[in-house]
Amino acid sequence: MAVAWFALSAAGLVGTWWYNIAFFADPGGLGYLEGWFANAASASASIDLLVVAVAASIFMIVEGARLGWARWVWVLVVLGAVIAIAFAFPLFLGMRAVALHRRASPER
Repeated sequence: MAVAWFALSAAGLVGTWWYNIAFFADPGGLGYLEGWFANAASASASIDLLVVAVAASIFMIVEGARLGWARWVWVLVVLGAVIAIAFAFPLFLGMRAVALHRRASPER
C-alpha cells in the first residue's frame, strides 16, 4: 500500500505545481487566494479542500505522535500548507504504512 501512497504523493506534487507555476506565469489579474473564490464552483472546491486539509493535518499530528514522530511530523503539516496537502498527506500515509509494516514484521 505504501507504493500507492507514494505514487499519489508524487501526483499531488506534480499536479498542483503544474498549475501553480502556470498561474504565477500568468495570473490573469487575480491574486492567488482571490482565484480560489473567483466563482461559486472554485469557492466550493476551495472550502472542500480547506476542510480536508485541516482534518488531514489533525490526523497527521495525532497519528504522528502515536508513532513517535511528534517532533518532526509538523514538517509535513507545514509542507501541506506551503507545497500542497495533496503531496504531504499521501506522503505521510506512505511513511505511516512503512512504519506500521516494520512494526508488524518479525525482527530478523
